[in-house]
This record gives sequence, structure tokens and C-alpha cells, in this order.
Amino acid sequence: MPIPKNKKELVDAIQLNYQKLVTDLENIPTPLTTNVELDGHAKGTKMSICNLVSYLIGWGELVLKWHQKKSKGHQIDFPETGYQWNELGVLAQKFYQDYEQLSYSQLLKKLDQTTQKILKVIDSTSNEDLYEKNWYEKYTFGRMIQLNTSSPFLNARKRVRKWKRDHL
Repeated sequence: MPIPKNKKELVDAIQLNYQKLVTDLENIPTPLTTNVELDGHAKGTKMSICNLVSYLIGWGELVLKWHQKKSKGHQIDFPETGYQWNELGVLAQKFYQDYEQLSYSQLLKKLDQTTQKILKVIDSTSNEDLYEKNWYEKYTFGRMIQLNTSSPFLNARKRVRKWKRDHL
């Protein structure tokens, strides 16, 4: 799927990639979701299916945090307070820890809630504000949303499908 260039394409990309991912996640036996067998988000690391879902939630929650701060005119520490862009592997580990107390079904529910909140933000934002203004450096808000939702959903689905071929 090409990079979304407007509000409708962004919503379509998120919904399509999310639904495909959820379809693959929903039929994984719960006891297997904590096995640390997938390639991790940092070189040389491994993660579980639960970690992968936590990672997606973490980035989704960051998008919502960025939007809230920007809406109030506050400064945003990109990507997250205390982290630099060259520390995304460490940030991934933080996301794993942030949600480690949740069961697999709770993680899936939280991912759905986060995705629905992002879709509501998109719905309440004009196409102009999403795609016709730089929002962070050279990136529009729509592009920042896409980089942290539909693209990671697609990447996660590829990881899950490979894992399922090897383990189920």
C-alpha cells in the first residue's frame, strides 16, 4: 500500500493494516504469546508476541501524547521524554515493561482502544492540518501518525506471520 497522502488514505491504511494484524493475533494460543522467540526491535534481541503488541500500544500512546501536548501549545520531547531517536531499541524495551502486567487479551483490548482513539483524532483533524503543514520538522502530522500506526502494523503482521509459520 502506498504512503497515505490524505486523511481518507490514512484512515484506510490504519484500518486495513490493523484489521489484518488483529486477525493474525487473535488466533494465537495465549500460552505461546509470552515465549521470547521473535526478533526484537533492537539488534540482537528477542521478544514475545506480547512484547510486540506492547510496542504497538506504546507508539500509539505516544502519538496521542504528542497530539495532546501540541494541541495545548506545549513543547514535545520527540520521540519521548528521556529518549533520543537513536535510542529506539531502549524505548521499545520501555514499552515492553510498561505493559508487562497486562494479559494477552488485555493487551489486544488496549491496542484496539489506542487505535480507536487515534482514528478519532484523525476524524477530528482537518486534511489541511494532517497533510498540508509541517508538524514535526519536515513531517506532517498525518505522516507521523502513519509512521507510528499503519506502518508498524504492517511490519508486525509480517513478523507474526513468519513466527506462526515457524511455530504453529
